[in-house]
Amino acid sequence: MRSSDGVERAFTEVARPVIALGRDYPDGHVIEPHWHRRDQLLYGSTGVVLLATAGGAWVMPAERGMWIPAGVVHDVRIMGMVRMRSLYVEPGVITGMPGHCQVLGITPLMRSLLAEAVFVPAEYDPRGRDGALMALVQHEIPRLPALPLSLPLPGSKALAGLCRAFLHAPTPHARIDSWSEAVGMSRRTFTRLFRRETGLSFVAWRQQACVMAALPRLAAGHPVTAVAIDLGYDNPAAFTAMFKRILGAPPAAYIGRDG
Repeated sequence: MRSSDGVERAFTEVARPVIALGRDYPDGHVIEPHWHRRDQLLYGSTGVVLLATAGGAWVMPAERGMWIPAGVVHDVRIMGMVRMRSLYVEPGVITGMPGHCQVLGITPLMRSLLAEAVFVPAEYDPRGRDGALMALVQHEIPRLPALPLSLPLPGSKALAGLCRAFLHAPTPHARIDSWSEAVGMSRRTFTRLFRRETGLSFVAWRQQACVMAALPRLAAGHPVTAVAIDLGYDNPAAFTAMFKRILGAPPAAYIGRDG
């Protein structure tokens, strides 16, 4: 398993607590499994980022961020052209952040800080304006709100296989009985094991998987009706109600388009 690429690795070895790097990625780009020595905060002003680890999957729509702790092996898939801005933070510099990946809301202040930070030289003067800007970044990261855009994967090999297959073809019509039969368990045993290994009920997990599958398409401008029907919903209203219940806003408002 490799760490980050050579250019990034050399860049992040600079003796500063926080450094920033900007990159643009084309639609369809895949970054193979890797890890970073530093904690990382990703931000994309455009496109959608799909990130996966052995323990779960996360989707980061445009204008949101993603916290990736140091040492966590992950792969990244790009949907749409992504203008990515990354902050790399020395482990232990920022306290109170989760020990797992987490999608975050990006405040207007943090958005402005990120826009400035990528132009700050790696070996900035800690006592000058650049140092003050990076110090403010450290204060603001723990204030970013967590967003429910993660999907835990079970540790059980049989269950994980079903979950990963479902992510490729999600549907609201998947049933516990068919899944429990596929892994040779009683309905009761399956239900208990699924909740214990994911922290979610089967129905809640299924709904979040459908939302995660919908977000990249919605961000790409696909109509809500088309996305809902393709996912297997009988009508757009049922899909919109589920989406709003999980993310707190209807699809068009969440993605940032006019209704």
